[in-house]
Amino acid sequence: MAENILYYGDNLDILRRYIKDETIDLIYLDPPFNSNQDYNTFFKERNGSRSAAQIKAFEDTWRWDEASAKTYHEIVESGPARVSQVMQAFNTFLGGSDMLAYL
Repeated sequence: MAENILYYGDNLDILRRYIKDETIDLIYLDPPFNSNQDYNTFFKERNGSRSAAQIKAFEDTWRWDEASAKTYHEIVESGPARVSQVMQAFNTFLGGSDMLAYL
């Protein structure tokens, strides 16, 4: 049996860097969607009480920027035809906006 590995990071980057093509059947994520909030992880003291220490776990805020524009163009140019068409339709409707970055 293969070793279980937990990857931490942006799923697209992780898939491109570490996972061979056509080896994933399903990825399921159930995060908040476009909540426009930062989510933090709080630590506990040794006695179990809540610590003031925390780190940002993830940011659920989407911005149309250079990275999202690059991803959009990759999807349009290399993605499945129907996905490409849908993304182009969203771009026609929404333009280069934070909502398009989210989608």
